[in-house]
Amino acid sequence: MRLIYLLVPLLLLSLLHPQHNLLADPVKPENDDQQQMLQKSLSIVEIDHEIDRITRQQDDTQTGIGKLQSQLEAKQEQIKNRQEHAGAVVRSYYMGERDNLFTLLFSAKSLSNLLEIYSYYEMIMDQDKTVLNAYQSQYQSIKETQQRMENSYAQLTAIKNSLIKQRERVLALQKDLDSSIAGSSDPEAMKKMIQEFTNYWENVGMYEVKRYFSALSSAMDDLPEFIQNKKGAIRTNGTTYSIEIQEDDLNDFLKSKNELFNNFAFHFRDNKVIAAGESGNLSLQVEGHYSVENEPENSILFHVDKLVFNGLELPDTTCRQLEKEFDLGFYPQQIVSFVKATEVTSRDQILHVTLKLSM
Repeated sequence: MRLIYLLVPLLLLSLLHPQHNLLADPVKPENDDQQQMLQKSLSIVEIDHEIDRITRQQDDTQTGIGKLQSQLEAKQEQIKNRQEHAGAVVRSYYMGERDNLFTLLFSAKSLSNLLEIYSYYEMIMDQDKTVLNAYQSQYQSIKETQQRMENSYAQLTAIKNSLIKQRERVLALQKDLDSSIAGSSDPEAMKKMIQEFTNYWENVGMYEVKRYFSALSSAMDDLPEFIQNKKGAIRTNGTTYSIEIQEDDLNDFLKSKNELFNNFAFHFRDNKVIAAGESGNLSLQVEGHYSVENEPENSILFHVDKLVFNGLELPDTTCRQLEKEFDLGFYPQQIVSFVKATEVTSRDQILHVTLKLSM
């Protein structure tokens, strides 16, 4: 009976914690060959995920094109009727029928007769305007739908090309990996190691990477307020403003936002931003750079150039996906509303942003 009392709390505890907390420690490669094989297997897993994302995007785009095609056919049917009415109106002006109505105004024999003819004339003119406006509106709607379809087809072509490229890439990697495994001293043990690492990455690794990115994205929401309150962070010289963020200040700010950053730090070097840290058996390093963007709004966006998990570099597809999913940039106009960023540099432990008056 005591055993049951001991087991029940353990069972409840296991249900409360995600599965990744119960997995074994991450696989550690013993040599460069194993490192390379794990690197390739990680890239294959992530590029496979990218292929799945692209395939879903392709399906969604194809469905959208089908809907646009149906809308276009319906609009084309509607415009046929409008076209007939609009044609009749145009012909009446071309044949001078509306001019004849206008001349009737001068043939009125009394004021009441004049008002009656004018009222009739005005009613016809209003009806003509309604017919022509309706035709123009339908015609414009068709043109816009056709443009959306053309854009969707162009997008679909780009998606298909990307899908082909990624499939070729993953096949080449898989061929290399299979060859490396076959040439290893113990192929079965290597396969098992790769499978264990793959399971660890998909259940723990990506979760941890996204946890850090999510925390960073959340902290960046409060960065404008931090800069405004930091003495000397904002400087002005005539119509030029500048923001300087010391890496130590940024790291202190991040630690104040989330304890995850107690073992994670940013460094500014030669227009590169390097963020790295360790927690237990996990290590993460992110290398990237900031750029000034003006669409859809003026912003300082962070681009992930390199992502290393436990010493293994993830493919560019994962970097791009994390960029899409998490916004690690900041928006200068949230700091000073009447300026826009024109340049950003990072060197000597300082992130420097140049701003100009926004006219």
